[in-house]
This record gives sequence, structure tokens and C-alpha cells, in this order.
Amino acid sequence: MRVVTSQKERMLAGELYRADDPELSADALRAALLSERFNSSSASEPEARRTALAELLGELGEGAEIRPPLRVDYGYGIRVGAGTFVNFGAVFLDVAPITIGADVQIGPNVQLLTPTHPVEPEARRAKWEAAEPISIEDNVWLGGGVIVCPGVSIGENTVVGAGAVVTRDLPANVVAVGNPARVVRRLDGAGRAGGTAPSESGSPE
Repeated sequence: MRVVTSQKERMLAGELYRADDPELSADALRAALLSERFNSSSASEPEARRTALAELLGELGEGAEIRPPLRVDYGYGIRVGAGTFVNFGAVFLDVAPITIGADVQIGPNVQLLTPTHPVEPEARRAKWEAAEPISIEDNVWLGGGVIVCPGVSIGENTVVGAGAVVTRDLPANVVAVGNPARVVRRLDGAGRAGGTAPSESGSPE
């Protein structure tokens, strides 16, 4: 079995790693320069804007749109499905993979945060960190200001209300609100309210 040695390999394997590694610093600089190009691009040049975005991200599906500004760690860990729309001010920290499905709607100022840090103070002081992947399945709607924490998956068709903090997995076909986000309604496959739900309700945006 091959031994994982470099800090980048450790990061990609989900192990503790040091982000001040020269190889990772070069990757972060690449992402910063491409992000700068994308974020400063002219709305009158949509093809140039899309070219910069496609170079930054690991995958950009057909018809997907992301409005600048966008902030990332490395960019190459982010996959965005066809027809997805991401509004202004997204922060996608892709130390671990971030997978966004097709036809996803993401409101302004949404944060998808994969990094984690040790609870133990000495390890944290020594600058060790890690990350857990985030997965957003097809046709999810994340309202403005939603924060998705490391290791979370959100199932198909689910709606997350504005300002919610998603700390654990959400199933498909539900509406969730609050901090921490909790399921308040279940949906049928067509997105209509159905089943049983608590009395609380929330508006996605």
C-alpha cells in the first residue's frame, strides 16, 4: 500500500495536514488569481467570465451560472452540475470535495464549509487541520445566508430556509429551517407539501 507523504496527499485523503505547505500554497495562489479574474470580469463578456470559472473549478456543468464574487480555497475540489444557479457572494471552501448537483438554486451569501480543526488546543496551535466533503444533490434550494458545515449531505429536492445552519445530513424532499437546521415539512416528489410536519414553518428566502 502506498504511503501518503505530502501535505496535499494528506489533505486529499481527508487526513490531518498543514496548509502552509509550498505545494498547497501554490494551489491557493492559482485559485486566488483565477478567482480575481472571474470576480473582476465584465458582465459584457460572458464567455470570458465562464472561461475563467471553468478553469477555476473542477467541473462546471452546461448552463450553470455563478454570479461573482465567489470565494474558494482551491477551486479544483468543486463540481457544479448542469443548470445550477449560484447567487452573489458564495463562499465555497473546498479543502475536501464540494459536489453540487444539477438544477440547484443557491441564494446570496451561502457558505459551504468543508474545513475542520482539532478540538485539542495543542494540535490546533500547531496548525493542523482537516476537512470533510459536502454533497448537495439535484434540485436543492438553499436560501440566502445558509451555512452548510463539514461532512453534510443534502438530499434531492430539499429546501433550506434563509439563514439556516446545516450541521447534519438532510434527507431528500424536505423543508428545513433554523440553527441548527431541522425538518419542518415533508414534500412529495413534485415539491408539494405532504406528510406530517411540526407546527413550525419557515420561508426559504
